[in-house]
Amino acid sequence: MNTPASAPRPSALLLSVSLLALLSAPLSAPLSAQGDPQSAGLSREQMWVAPTAEDWAKPVLITWQRTWEDAVAVSRESGRPILACINMDGEIASEHYAGIRYRQPEVAATFEPYVSVIASVYRHTARDHDENGERVECPRFGGVTCGEHIAIEPILYEQYLDGRRIAPRHIMIELDGSETYDVFYAFDTASVFETVKRGISERAPVPIREREADRSLDERVASAHVDDRRAVEQAFREGNVEVRRRLLKAASEQGAKVPIELLRLAIFGIDVELASSARTALTQSTDPQAVELLSEALRTPLPPAERSALIAALSRLGEHSELARSLATVHTGLSGESDGTLDPSAWARALQSGGASYAADAQAAQLELRRSERLEAQADVLESQDIDAHLELAESFLALASEQTEREAEFARFLFMDAQRTVQQAVELGASGWRVDTALATTAWYLGEPEEARRRATAAVEAGIPPDQQGWHTMVALALFAQSRQEDIRAAFRAKQSWPPRWLADVNAACEVLLRHPHGTPEQAVAYHDFLRALRAEGQAWGVIREAFRRFPDSAEVHARLRRGLLLDKGHQALEAFYTRELERDDAPDTLRWFAGYASQLVAEFERRAGRDAAAVKAYERALQHFAVDREQRPESLDNIDHQIVLVRGGLARLALEAGDLEGAYDQLANAFALRPESAASQDGMNLTAVDTAKMLRAQSIAAKRYALTEALDTALAELGDIDPSLLELPAYEREVPIPQDGN
Repeated sequence: MNTPASAPRPSALLLSVSLLALLSAPLSAPLSAQGDPQSAGLSREQMWVAPTAEDWAKPVLITWQRTWEDAVAVSRESGRPILACINMDGEIASEHYAGIRYRQPEVAATFEPYVSVIASVYRHTARDHDENGERVECPRFGGVTCGEHIAIEPILYEQYLDGRRIAPRHIMIELDGSETYDVFYAFDTASVFETVKRGISERAPVPIREREADRSLDERVASAHVDDRRAVEQAFREGNVEVRRRLLKAASEQGAKVPIELLRLAIFGIDVELASSARTALTQSTDPQAVELLSEALRTPLPPAERSALIAALSRLGEHSELARSLATVHTGLSGESDGTLDPSAWARALQSGGASYAADAQAAQLELRRSERLEAQADVLESQDIDAHLELAESFLALASEQTEREAEFARFLFMDAQRTVQQAVELGASGWRVDTALATTAWYLGEPEEARRRATAAVEAGIPPDQQGWHTMVALALFAQSRQEDIRAAFRAKQSWPPRWLADVNAACEVLLRHPHGTPEQAVAYHDFLRALRAEGQAWGVIREAFRRFPDSAEVHARLRRGLLLDKGHQALEAFYTRELERDDAPDTLRWFAGYASQLVAEFERRAGRDAAAVKAYERALQHFAVDREQRPESLDNIDHQIVLVRGGLARLALEAGDLEGAYDQLANAFALRPESAASQDGMNLTAVDTAKMLRAQSIAAKRYALTEALDTALAELGDIDPSLLELPAYEREVPIPQDGN
């Protein structure tokens, strides 16, 4: 039985980020300039004070615009420059900004003259909208969804970051798109805020066109400013049917600039008439966000006319958007049938019945080959003129080759060569059709001829592989056919060319069969899921992975996709409930306990991001209970299990630290270091390590004059350094920090 792979990284990092400033003014310091902080002999943990639970509970006071496009529009309308703020999870200075500074009134006042945007590549919520279309705002930054602050980062990278992903970073951008300042690698927050203030005070005067506060709601529908967007959405949410109709009418009158988030509320609301009106309005939009919403709307049951209209809207947007163009083709292809002779329903019936007379014959022939007279039987067949006997012998060679281990790869290669020669002799005798092409596709693939393999596989499928042929080589041919079609689609994407929807219908049909084929693999299911996700066919991808879980419940890769699907579909609350139900099944595999523990660990991290610390502690405790049971049931996997326990105890230590329970934090860390010191510097889903927390705890123990605790931490960290000095090093992303010279 397979066991979970090495511990997955729960971090939602989408792009690599390098970075950061070492030091900052202490939390108690004013926002005026400070001296060189290193001269005070303080550690980086004492300079960049860690946010407490009380700090994280405070609201973010800075008003972020939702998208870059909105920020540009508001900047031009108001005459105010943009302030782009870039942040990174786990990095000590970024944590300080996100958990403390962005929540302080004086900092918010400093940012007020700007049009502010926040960029971070990390995800802090499972999804951006719930099933009712309501926004799920980011708990770390407030005001924006995680998808919005993630989407802004590559725009800034392309235009302003000079090829270097550094955080925290603050950039002032003028109305013409030029930079006024770009502050990073600052050694104190005071210098950052002084620069922010000076950027405005020294700015050339520009007439500021303030928004009219007394505009009607209908007029505010046209505004890109986040305050107006919130007001309109709130009015729609709380209004009666007439109010909602009026707002939708005003939205529709915006034409190409129809507000997407307002339409989303209507599309996923309970009023069928309003949903239909919103979908109609959506077809006018040219907003990049409309592409995603169109695709989401197409996942729901729709009248044929409305479905066609939405696909047509995607096609129209496809004139300027490669994503929209591909989505139009994808939704057409997924709703169509394969032009080939591959019938998934017929295969499903055959596979369910288990009827495969030829498969039994092939197995018997394979067993015969294993006996000492194999060579004699082979010689008799090859000397005959019997085409069927030749093909059966070749297929037996293939069946035997499929059972060879990696250590027997050379023997398997000889078997493939024997199979290839035997089929070629059958062809010389007049053989043709799906059996020939299937066998030659398999041998070509394993003998290093991928193009010939795909060509033969396509010919085999088009010739019509009968559904009752369930041998290993038919699985290979079906997989190669699906792979060939996928490569065709990828090539069209790379060339930015359109492609026929039937290609996707072919892939869909082949992969449906592979999911049920007795020789299908979890890797094939995962590859198909990932392919659909790459095409933004999230609904279909979710269906594939749910079926794959039933077929391959031990696969770590299947579970990784299953967790993502659960999070997107129902949110993190559904994650533990799913695994609890699965553990109650009589056929639950032994490995499921580990996955249940990991699910509880992920839930704890989502609760931490949302500031629900008590719920996070309980989730972590449930994770520890699962892992404790798993340690007893699977002692052969202790290394992997203990790694996760260290991450969980590191998370509990951080929560205790933020709550001011220094001794409780130390107890968790001491247990973690004793259990598996090699995991002490491994990052959890919050991008933090147990070593990070130990260093921060040490700084706070010094401040609190808990000298015995400080000494115990020094001893614990020294012991880790004796085991492996690299455990105490800064994370790689913090090693690019310039060292001040001569006090500058």
